[in-house]
Amino acid sequence: MATNEQPVHGTSAPTPEEVGAMYDQFGDLLAMTLGSAAVHIGMLVPHDARTPVTTLVGLADLAQDRQTDFFVDTLRPQPGSHVLDIGCGTGGPALRLAERTGSRVTGITVSKAQLARCEERRGGHPAGERVDFAYGNAMELGHPDAAFDAAWSIDCLPHLSDRPQGLREALRVLKPGGHLLFTEFTVRGTPTEEETAAFTKLWTCPPLRSFSTLVGEVEEAGFRMARAQDMTANAVLSSELMAVLYADRRAEIEERFGKEALAATDPLMGPYREFCRDHVNYHLVLVRKPDAA
Repeated sequence: MATNEQPVHGTSAPTPEEVGAMYDQFGDLLAMTLGSAAVHIGMLVPHDARTPVTTLVGLADLAQDRQTDFFVDTLRPQPGSHVLDIGCGTGGPALRLAERTGSRVTGITVSKAQLARCEERRGGHPAGERVDFAYGNAMELGHPDAAFDAAWSIDCLPHLSDRPQGLREALRVLKPGGHLLFTEFTVRGTPTEEETAAFTKLWTCPPLRSFSTLVGEVEEAGFRMARAQDMTANAVLSSELMAVLYADRRAEIEERFGKEALAATDPLMGPYREFCRDHVNYHLVLVRKPDAA
């Protein structure tokens, strides 16, 4: 399975610095349009009973917390185990994981603004003493081999310019038998150049690959597949909600980020929604590092 695919339509893969700079500059814009509980797709299609909300922002926050809880229940780390959160966003999921499971969590992000928000959230949190955050690159982890019992990476892999390298690094820092939970987008059908460009610009990511490519990269990295779940409905509805909140909070966004941000984003929203509706699949993947020989 080839892992050195070239970007299509002239779209280049972002560097870690570019991903970090995007979150530094527009992380709050994402929170305004995608939800502020975390920086990942929310569980807008619940796996359990519905919980009523009265605002779209409240719905986005509730969906993200519900999605985090589903990931916690899927990974199920043991109390006292050490979990690596690769691409920890603003820290909410790491703290929620530690609080619900009794595990220790180390979170890393390439965004300095996110790192500051993580520390704000950690202070005074019931599980704050068992969670630490640091600046870190998913493709070059600054941790020794076999340092963690488990790991997760929520909506981080889509940003990576070298996903196989990110998977290999996750494998390296896991103990034998340890599990990695991650989420990833894949493409279906044949999107237009405009649709592809809109998605890659708004997500600061390389063009999406197929699910079969993803599976091949997982196996080539040395992991064994434990579970793959289609969660596409959540991604599509999240993109719809993001577009609605962008329009609804337009004046607030202009005041905060200026007319230039609106001018750059406005042309992308239509093709972005079309891409998400017609060409995006979204997966939860649980993989396992083989036991030592």
